Amino acid sequence: MKDNAETVGQMIARAREEKKLSRRELARIAKISDTELSRIESGEREIPNPKTLRKISTHIGINYNDLMYAAGLGFQVTSLNPFLINYYEHLKGDQIIDAILNTTAMINNWEELVNSFNEKLKNEKLSDSEKEVISQTIEDTEYQIKTAEEIVKVLNSARRKEAVENDKKKQKDQ
Repeated sequence: MKDNAETVGQMIARAREEKKLSRRELARIAKISDTELSRIESGEREIPNPKTLRKISTHIGINYNDLMYAAGLGFQVTSLNPFLINYYEHLKGDQIIDAILNTTAMINNWEELVNSFNEKLKNEKLSDSEKEVISQTIEDTEYQIKTAEEIVKVLNSARRKEAVENDKKKQKDQ
């Protein structure tokens, strides 16, 4: 993580304040202890329990996966993760095509899954805990779709760059 990046605790504190929630209020509605939330926000607990992050994320408007990344427990394809972007930018030829095809297929499968779960939420009688699990699955899957779409953008850029380089090489060889 970059030195100037917010810690997971700072992210939570900022979002909590933006929602005009006191620490005690957030702890109560997230069903965690006020002491645990205080430790996370202060940085004393640098790597919080993922279940705790899930509970908090629901109430502060920050995606669970973003909190996981900030805590060093997940990954994103953003400017915050140059290693993943670097990997995809440096694929060549058929590797790029294969990666685009595979990633696009994953996006399509995940979109079908999200649609299926949304239908289930709309049309089936479910318990609150079942609804919560399905909603969390939808949120996580939509995040994966967003990440995969960013990967496809990086791959398409790498493909265009390679085509330009190949054209220059052909022109030079003529």
